[in-house]
Amino acid sequence: MKLSDLSESSLRDRLAGEGLTLRIAPVAARIRSEVPAVAEGLRLHYADYELLDGEAFCDFHIRISPPANLRRWFRRQVRFLHDGISPFEPMPWEHAFPVFEWGLNWCMANHFHQYLMIHAAVIERADGRAAILAAPPGSGKSTLCAGLVARGWRLLSDELALIDPRALTLTPIPRPISLKNESIEVIRRFAPAAVLGSVSHDTHKGAVAHIKPPRESVRRAAEKARAAWIVFPRYQAGAPAEPKPFLKARTVLRLAENAFNYAAFGETGFRALVGLADACGCYEFSYGDLGEAVRVFDALPAGER
Repeated sequence: MKLSDLSESSLRDRLAGEGLTLRIAPVAARIRSEVPAVAEGLRLHYADYELLDGEAFCDFHIRISPPANLRRWFRRQVRFLHDGISPFEPMPWEHAFPVFEWGLNWCMANHFHQYLMIHAAVIERADGRAAILAAPPGSGKSTLCAGLVARGWRLLSDELALIDPRALTLTPIPRPISLKNESIEVIRRFAPAAVLGSVSHDTHKGAVAHIKPPRESVRRAAEKARAAWIVFPRYQAGAPAEPKPFLKARTVLRLAENAFNYAAFGETGFRALVGLADACGCYEFSYGDLGEAVRVFDALPAGER
């Protein structure tokens, strides 16, 4: 059964009551919320995901709810709870769905350590070769990811590269792509068929909106991939789309800087990053026009498999 099989009223009732358990490969999350925006966001962006039985094992128990104080009646807020504990300060009511997405990222980064995790988008070309786009916020990573997905690349992740530290395979977690500020209109123009949710204004990241992951990417969420490229993208107004080869030793260092749990793996983590860099073409990639960037990426030469 998929989430889309629930009626709107059934979805709201289950979220506000016993909760629903969603398979967001490779994790299972039990979600509860009485906030309408969370139900609306899940109904739009997670329609193609599998619903699990209420007795199924869950990796995360999540709740989005108003704080138990007077703010529930004026200047309304929401808080994110994981196992009954709130790791963040309450945020504005109208930011409820981004709060869910940020909270799920937090859960993964802090509690899912069977994978070496890097802050990166991961996409796969039709020929089966995958690219890891590792970059800090504001670099244009998600914009490039969304543009490539709109042109047929498979979405594995917008936020987290999940790497098996021994097999060096990439495990998909194809969740909504997060866009911020100017990137929202860039993608509206570039990919008018993309399913874009409502815009949340004045968050701590500015204006935020999410793109629904393609149904085919969700369907193939159990199919692992192998990286052929490690790319450090950077949007720069007016810059040509130009991949510049990047030293593999520096690639390892930069990946370690972008990793959430590298230190926890010790020598195994180091060997994993070295093996990954050795198997990939490594590049810095500046771009100023998304269409040109996508065309260049489609022709990007790969490293050894």
